[in-house]
Amino acid sequence: MNDSEPLKVVDGMRLTPEFRALLRPGERVRDAHGRLHLLPRFFLEIKSWEEAKRRHAAPHFTYAELLMVDCREADMLLNTFPHYVPCAVGVLAQYLQRFRHAVEEPVFVACNGGYRSPAHRCDADAVSVHCWACAADIYRIGDVYLDDEKNIEKYRRIAESLGQEVTTEPYGHGDGETDDHLHIDVGYVTLTPATCDEEGAA
Repeated sequence: MNDSEPLKVVDGMRLTPEFRALLRPGERVRDAHGRLHLLPRFFLEIKSWEEAKRRHAAPHFTYAELLMVDCREADMLLNTFPHYVPCAVGVLAQYLQRFRHAVEEPVFVACNGGYRSPAHRCDADAVSVHCWACAADIYRIGDVYLDDEKNIEKYRRIAESLGQEVTTEPYGHGDGETDDHLHIDVGYVTLTPATCDEEGAA
């Protein structure tokens, strides 16, 4: 594929039954607070890990950085290509790019800190905003590791200055808190590309 060409958009409803069972496109689900959301239906197709490392979702963020997971992901989604990532990953990438500009340092996303499918075992009890590809867990900014209250709270304030829609988690050790990374999300965003409708991809 020519890297100047857009990635292929795929209607999750048209994937194989095996992929649909793991990605659950368009399914109604509840988050940890019992609030109802619709899982993403439309995905970008990543044909290989080499393409994921080569293609950029934003000037300073490759798709690979936002897709990196470990063995807690479903085996088929971890080891089989193509990979599918919700189209809203582009929205997250733009906010991360703005965040990088604000901090004036490289921003490092943790393994399992970007997109995770609904089948990922980090989200076994309830789906998280990571399943929408709209959250990032950042473990390092420049040479600073985000593993103490001072640094997490410092960069939280910068992230939240990007807009009212940006949510972070405070420093702490309980539910909804973090002590070893900065969690940034932009909510449960679903994106239907202009070339698609609810009948499927054009």
